[in-house]
Parts: sequence; structure tokens; C-alpha cells
Amino acid sequence: MTALESSPLRRALRAWYRPRREAYPWRRAGIDPYGVLVSEVMLQQTQAARAASAFEGFLRRFPDLSSLAAASRGDVIRAWAGLGYHRRAVALHEAARTIVRVHGGMVPREPRALQRLPGVGPYTAAAVAAIAFNRPVVAMDVNVRRVTSRVVLGREPEDGNDPQIAVAAGLLLDPRGPGTWNQAMMDLGREVCRPAPRCEVCPFERFCRFRGAGRPGRVTAARTQPPFEGSNRQVRGRIVAALRVRPSAGIAGLVVATGIDLGRVEVAAAGLVRDGIVERRGRSFRLAG
Repeated sequence: MTALESSPLRRALRAWYRPRREAYPWRRAGIDPYGVLVSEVMLQQTQAARAASAFEGFLRRFPDLSSLAAASRGDVIRAWAGLGYHRRAVALHEAARTIVRVHGGMVPREPRALQRLPGVGPYTAAAVAAIAFNRPVVAMDVNVRRVTSRVVLGREPEDGNDPQIAVAAGLLLDPRGPGTWNQAMMDLGREVCRPAPRCEVCPFERFCRFRGAGRPGRVTAARTQPPFEGSNRQVRGRIVAALRVRPSAGIAGLVVATGIDLGRVEVAAAGLVRDGIVERRGRSFRLAG
């Protein structure tokens, strides 16, 4: 697909995305590269609506990189309430300190430098570079991968064509607004080009090779993700919640506060200590300082 062929396609996606461009607080005017970084870390393993409810409160507590870097780890974890996966909060805190120490307090502009930060992988690095700095790079999440594979190649992404998907995504990318383009593609994959696609409302319908071939999409089985209720992740979350509202607690206190049996609390607490979320002082536990 040449740039000429992709031009009407780009116009169609821009028009579809226009009413959605301020759907989330991190897309609104005035959000700087620090805010973009915070939003992208929050969005790892978390639905956009849930991240949106926490984003503005987190920025009020830590309005810039220097305030986040200077905070204690415990304060950052407290501000992370409701988002889960607390290792992300630890990594974001360490990333802020690295940016202050190594980059003079300025978020790096290039994906390669961004990937050297704690908790920043290839996707997050590309997203920050494109959205915050207008770098012409593809932020290849599962949604962008699916849309690209179907529209350009006419195949499901699971068919084993990753190199071709990467090339196609680069050809589709709108160099005039790569941040907007990436966010529009993510939204399209999340809302329309689902595993069972809603082709009748897709702005790419008349361009899509997958649609043109009459392919119906995949009827996928529900995820077999282990249930949260009763999981170690739930125990960890309850321990962190208990320590948010008290300076410290012993194992017995955590058992009472969480309502979970001793053995599981001990295992979860030990894991939180290993991950740097909780620290142990003698027989007591508290959020890492």
C-alpha cells in the first residue's frame, strides 16, 4: 500500500477519531511528556476507564517529574490506589528518579532511550515517543496489530505474519500526526475491529482486504485467566490496602485486616517485599519508604 493509496484511509480514520480525541484526560490540551508517560504506565494491564479515574488525582499529588522523583515509594504506592499491579508504581517511581538523575529531568524523546527506563518496554516507549514528541513510530499493541493485519494483509494476526504486519503498520502510519494516529488505531481495534469485528461501523470498511474477502473474524473463547477472587493477586492487594491506612502491621495484624488465612498472607507479604512494594522491619511490615 503506497502513501497515495493510504491517503483516503488516513482521512477516514482521522474523521472517525475526531469526536474521540478528548475522551480521556491524558489526551486533553496541556498534558506534557511526563503526563503521557504516567498515562502509558497506568494503561499497562489496566482498562482505560479505570486509568482515567486515577490519572488526574495522581497528577495533582505529583504534578511533575521532580515531585514524583522526590516522593517516598510508599507515597507513590498510596497514590496508586485502585490501579493494582503495584510493581508498575515502583517502576514509574524509579523511572522518574532515573530521568532526573540521567536526563536532567526531561523525559527522553527517542524510543531507544525510553526503553532504558524501568518499567518501559517497546510498546510504551513507542507510545510516549509518538504521542509526546511526534516521533513517527508505531506503538504496536494488540489492537493496532489486529487492525493492520486485517486491513492491509487480509489476514488474522495469529496467522504468523508479524514481519509483514510491522512493515504494513509503518506504511499506514500518518507522519503528520503519529501520536493521534496511534491512539486512533488503538481505539478502532478496541471498539470496532474486535476479534469478532463490527465491520458495518468501521471507517476502513471499503479499504479493508479482510472485509473484502468476506472473512467473518474469529469467535474466540472467553479468556481462561485465573479468577481474581481468592488469587494471590487479591491477597497482595488487600495487604497493600491495609498498609495504606496504617504505618505498619505484623503478620497477625495483616491476617485480621485482610480476612485471609495466615499461610497465604505470609506468602503474599514475602512476594511484596521481594518486589520492593513492602518492606519488613523486624516482625512488622510497611509500605516501602
